[in-house]
Amino acid sequence: MGISISLVLIAVGAVLTWAVTATTSGIDINTVGVILMIVGAAGLVLSMIFWSSWGGFGAGRNTTTVVRDDALPR
Repeated sequence: MGISISLVLIAVGAVLTWAVTATTSGIDINTVGVILMIVGAAGLVLSMIFWSSWGGFGAGRNTTTVVRDDALPR
């Protein structure tokens, strides 16, 4: 799940939670909205963690490469 999908899930969940006033039998629209927001937030956090580990935020870029020339002339 990418960042954009996570943001869409959060937005749809917010709309279902706070903007929809319809009632249905068998399913609570507010609960579905909260679940979508939680899943979207979790996906967003995981996407940010994985993105930063791949160098998206610069984390992990503080690496140093050491080249040793230990070959002595014989």
